[in-house]
Order: sequence, then C-alpha cells, then structure tokens
Amino acid sequence: MKLALIIALPVILAGCADPGFVGVPDVVAVSQVEVAGCTHVSNISMTPAVYGPILATQGQQYARNKVLETARGDGANRVVFEKTEPGATVYLLRATAWRCP
Repeated sequence: MKLALIIALPVILAGCADPGFVGVPDVVAVSQVEVAGCTHVSNISMTPAVYGPILATQGQQYARNKVLETARGDGANRVVFEKTEPGATVYLLRATAWRCP
C-alpha cells in the first residue's frame, strides 16, 4: 500500500501543476471592449477533450485554461473567447490573444 502511494504521488502532483487544471494567473479572459488599444498576438482554437452532461463543464474549463496557456506562450496577457450559447455543446473553443500594456 505504501509503495503504491509513493509511486502514485509524483503522478498526482504532476497533474496538479498542469495549467489546464490550475489556470494561468498572468493571462486574463476579457471582453472585446477591454482590448481596445492592445496589440493582436494570435488566434487560438482548442477542442475540449470530453463532452456530455457530466464532464462537459470540466472539459470546457480545461480547454479554456489551455488556451490561456497557449496565449501566454505567444506573449499575450489577455484573451477574448468567442461567445457561445449557454447550455450548447461546445466542440471548438475559439479565442484571440492580445498583449495589453
């Protein structure tokens, strides 16, 4: 039992460090109005890995966080996500990344 815990602990901790799970604090999701005067950096899209009535929300949040991580890698500090209908199944998240002062 102890050996299994010792082996599993690094795997669990590595998963917790994944920005998809914990977020990206230095990149903020904002509205289109809030990026007026900022520099467009990139267009990003991400497909959620899971769908359905139970895991869809978690899948979308993970994908949104991965978009924020990609934006940070591109040099952006703001992201504008394309609006989606509440309750609609999201098969593709689209966003634009911006660098603002």
